[in-house]
Amino acid sequence: MRRERWVAVATLALLQVFVVVAGSYVLSHDSAENPVSIASPKPTPTPLVTAGPVLAAAGDGALPAKGTLSAGLAEALGDPGLGKNAAGVVLDAKTGGMLFDGRATKALTPASTTKVVTATAVLDSVGTDVRLATTVVMGKAANSITLVGGGDPTLAGPKTVADAKKSKQDPYPKPASLAQLASRTAKALKAAKITSVEMSYDASLFSGPVTAPGWKPNYVPEGTVAPVAALTIDEGRSLSGPRYSDPPLSAAKAFVTQLEKHGIEVEGEITPAKAAPGARELARVESAPMYALVEKMLTESDNDLAEALSRQVAIKEGLPHTFVGEAKAVHQVLGRLKADQGVEVHDGSGLSTRNRITPAALARLIAVAASPANPHLHSLISGLPVAGFTGTLDNRYGRSDSKPGAGLVRAKTGTLTGVNTLAGITYTASGRLVAFAFMADEVSDPGAAVAVLDKMATIVAQS
Repeated sequence: MRRERWVAVATLALLQVFVVVAGSYVLSHDSAENPVSIASPKPTPTPLVTAGPVLAAAGDGALPAKGTLSAGLAEALGDPGLGKNAAGVVLDAKTGGMLFDGRATKALTPASTTKVVTATAVLDSVGTDVRLATTVVMGKAANSITLVGGGDPTLAGPKTVADAKKSKQDPYPKPASLAQLASRTAKALKAAKITSVEMSYDASLFSGPVTAPGWKPNYVPEGTVAPVAALTIDEGRSLSGPRYSDPPLSAAKAFVTQLEKHGIEVEGEITPAKAAPGARELARVESAPMYALVEKMLTESDNDLAEALSRQVAIKEGLPHTFVGEAKAVHQVLGRLKADQGVEVHDGSGLSTRNRITPAALARLIAVAASPANPHLHSLISGLPVAGFTGTLDNRYGRSDSKPGAGLVRAKTGTLTGVNTLAGITYTASGRLVAFAFMADEVSDPGAAVAVLDKMATIVAQS
């Protein structure tokens, strides 16, 4: 009997030891399938080190040696490749202090560096997140509809679709689609039991001449830019030719084709007509946000987009929706930023030969956009082409005297007959953020001029 009692006691003791050991094991070997509610101490996480914000170090480095910088740039500015009318400037982005003055206040033809002005104005006035809408509303007569342009030249029609299929990738930023607008319109019409309509189109948001003061007559025929209109597709580019002569009508015809694919018959002639105030909206599509449109405009030097965005500034500022109105609106916005001095523009793209901007004005605008005080303008900086890698600088900076600037320089290019310009931003060798602008408008050898401009930007990056 004693032996049996001893065995029972020993067995109970062993069971208690087993329970304690098993419990300890469970607590220390928790799993997703069998979680426990008792929290165990967690190890201290290893800090994750990441790169700082792009403009975080602005002004933290030492200023470049002024004499050395000036000597190198002055010699390059006198290069015969730039012709007899060249000027340039380098500014400290943090303080605005002038580090190099090569006739910085001389006004020259800016060409596409005008887009720096346009970008500043649209981001500050219109905003970064605004989207441009193309809509379809009910017409004034029964069973009639009106296609209404909102000033979005990136609206994708047949050309954009064809290009995407050819390249096997969607464009960036992703545009609104005419096909999607037709699909949504057809769905709304069928819901109202309407399968046959008359159609008009409204491009009245923009008014006045469709080409700007100072544009050369060959710009539209050769495909440099389309007539500026509030309703257009594929930036006015057609499948069969370089540009539509009447972008609104061409967009309307393409829309009819899409509607018919969705079972909506369009009767009668397609005519222009202003939509009735308060007309019921059937469908809409919207562009990419403004900051993405600005980046695209700058990276690709997109003339059509520049004109459309400049016109949006006029609309926002309450001025006439014309070339004259947009020029006044841009100056109005720059005036509020205290950055209007040295700027005279007559269009948004820089195609106008009447535009005049000083290097100091261009560099000042870039410094303003880079400032931590103006985060809403930073898309201007991120949209600037990267030397040797993106946009209009992707095939440059391969020469021995400019190759060190590849990847370091971000700048907007400008090119017209006899004109080559470059305005942008870079860090110096010591980490100082500086803005620069170099301009020449009596160039006889564009290749030579481009080489000198790239060399000058590289000198700044290495200073």
